[in-house]
Amino acid sequence: MSYLTLAYIHLASVVPCFLIGAWLLARRKGTTVHKRLGRVYVVLILFTAVVTLPMPAEVGPRLLDHFGYIHLFSVLVLVSVPAAIYSIRRGNVVAHRRNMVGVYVGGILIAGSFAFMPGRLLYGWLFA
Repeated sequence: MSYLTLAYIHLASVVPCFLIGAWLLARRKGTTVHKRLGRVYVVLILFTAVVTLPMPAEVGPRLLDHFGYIHLFSVLVLVSVPAAIYSIRRGNVVAHRRNMVGVYVGGILIAGSFAFMPGRLLYGWLFA
């Protein structure tokens, strides 16, 4: 699969994550709607993180001529989401919240802000 195809898939899955995640963070927790949307969010964010792994880093240094610093956000998501699920199933709301806020802030807001930096595909689409 080409880089561009993966970028479109990634963008199509991360935009709903951004919107759903913002809604989940802003609204009351523990409701049926929160739980259902949370499940959708988890599937989408995990899919989004997995889609980024075959995308080679285009900016900055690379590990194994493929992975860049941006891939650390994918690892953050792939570790933190299962930890959040484990935590909430054990009744540890504080750990669940910490993990999910970390995923949203790190995996979406910070990683997303890097996507708008010069030299990146999204920057080129929007500003070049």
